[in-house]
Amino acid sequence: MGDGLESEKHKMNTGKVAAIASAQTELRTAWSGAQHIDLISAVVTQVFKGTGLDLDDVDFVLNSGSDVLDGRSISNCGFLGAMGAHHKEESRVEEDGLWAALYGVTKIASGAADVGLILAYSKPSESDVNLFYSSQCEPFYQRPVGFDHRAASGMQAQSYLRAHGVTETQLANVVSRRWQDAAQRGRVAIAAVPDAEAVLASVNVAAPLRKLMMSRPVDGAVAVLLASEDIARRAARTPVWFTGMGASMDRHAFAARQPGVLEACSVAARRAYDNAGWKSVRPAVAEVSASSAASELMVLESLGLAAPGHGIDLLDGADVAVNLSGGALPADPIMATGLVRLSEAMRQLSTPGLYGLKAPTAAVVHGAGGVGMQTHCAMTLEV
Repeated sequence: MGDGLESEKHKMNTGKVAAIASAQTELRTAWSGAQHIDLISAVVTQVFKGTGLDLDDVDFVLNSGSDVLDGRSISNCGFLGAMGAHHKEESRVEEDGLWAALYGVTKIASGAADVGLILAYSKPSESDVNLFYSSQCEPFYQRPVGFDHRAASGMQAQSYLRAHGVTETQLANVVSRRWQDAAQRGRVAIAAVPDAEAVLASVNVAAPLRKLMMSRPVDGAVAVLLASEDIARRAARTPVWFTGMGASMDRHAFAARQPGVLEACSVAARRAYDNAGWKSVRPAVAEVSASSAASELMVLESLGLAAPGHGIDLLDGADVAVNLSGGALPADPIMATGLVRLSEAMRQLSTPGLYGLKAPTAAVVHGAGGVGMQTHCAMTLEV
């Protein structure tokens, strides 16, 4: 940071926090030629470009990853150098990266810091993702019978389709559209875009869900730079302001959850909207996470963007641009998926004309985690 900007640090904090820059690696099914530290250092190096800031200006570093996926305890300690966290306050959030962003926003809003670096990363190509989710299941009654994330997703989809008359063909259309979106706009490595017929012809993993109806695990890393109002107005051409946040967790016992409904997502959204003062939900942009095609529709409805059973209507001709980046179905870096959604929403709000959007002023961002999307985080963004 230059002397002029340095003198502005630690002014009275207004409580307003903005995302001022983001960086992301390409999302691939396997980054076989790169380790975690390579992916992390790539986004850390890139995120400062154009801001006038550097690592010396960062007050804290928050990172999201998984010891289970990484295959070692306290795995973030091996990445501190790549994260730029040497001699800095650093903390690990063992949840999707959107929760790390929530942590960072509240820290800056409280006046405890001015600049925060938020990171999320994952290499599921080096792990058995099914075992990762199974480790989160209840160990005495669920794991022994083979209950896992796929089974939970299939049971949710069964209940949802039965309740609203949504068809498997409609789910296949959602998948095909998201892969097209990712191929056209997202930073995702895609060899071929499956059409609806190919989706329906893929192997059945948890009826009614086919393999291509589930989100595809990918490797990647993402970084987002947060700043207080004084810093943001000087470091960013178009600061993207956090105006509302909410998080909620559903019951751990899957049988105790309401079938075909994501109650925790609705609670998280309501909290975020109340904080933002949104009386009616009218964001121009929505970037949401989902474990399956059915759960994407459920999320959209839980966020209040569509009536129950009508999430499919947002696929065409809606006044809300949903997952123009492709969303999580073609590219799910698991611990980084929600932070990627934040990064993508930032780009759409701060770059007029991007993806054909004229001048969007508000967005809702969503992240999720756990077996059957047990946990949810929602944020509202405005410019």
